[in-house]
Amino acid sequence: MSECIFCEIAAGRSPASVEYEDERVVAFQDIYPKAPLHILVIPKKHISSVADLEEADADLVSHMVFVAKKLAEQRHLAGYKLIFNVGKEGGQIIFHLHLHLLGGWEKPAGEI
Repeated sequence: MSECIFCEIAAGRSPASVEYEDERVVAFQDIYPKAPLHILVIPKKHISSVADLEEADADLVSHMVFVAKKLAEQRHLAGYKLIFNVGKEGGQIIFHLHLHLLGGWEKPAGEI
């Protein structure tokens, strides 16, 4: 299998604005943000998509969600979105499992 761009980032061979890294995942800023804050959390292990997860990967996915939660808390986000796009028809463009953390929208004027 040829290395995908996210495998290259996870291995430190491609540049990225890394926000968090541990032995299992890397989190970095999306280069095409869809929100004021848009961070991707990826596993270092190559898994193409949620559709390709195996039962043994359940803890890894849980860890990805927990890392996204910690990043949101560090930024004091009152609310945020966590999104997995699955398959081409589901909007997935890069076929390496990744979790989108989106947030940072301003509250509408007059809202408390």
